[in-house]
Amino acid sequence: MATIDASDLLPNERVEQTALSGELTQLHRGDRYADAGDTFEIDGVTFVVTAVDERTLGDLTDADARAEGSEDLAAYRRRLEAVHDSFEWDDDSAVVRHRFERRDDA
Repeated sequence: MATIDASDLLPNERVEQTALSGELTQLHRGDRYADAGDTFEIDGVTFVVTAVDERTLGDLTDADARAEGSEDLAAYRRRLEAVHDSFEWDDDSAVVRHRFERRDDA
């Protein structure tokens, strides 16, 4: 267990604020940025990483997209294509899912 900087896992202020609001409870990234049990803080609120799993883009579902703040998988895919210049969706591409939750007892 380690304390990590929120910006190591969450790539920008908008994503941090979406996590803080509770709309974002997981994030898929191309690499592993945390381990289960790690904690991070946003605006004085502590979050704990509850699970880290290796997956492929083809494994993602509408539920995953909603947990990342998109209305469905199609919207999530459009968002990725819009924010990453050279991104092309490939169902076989490896990704790492980081699940986290707010820890209000801290």
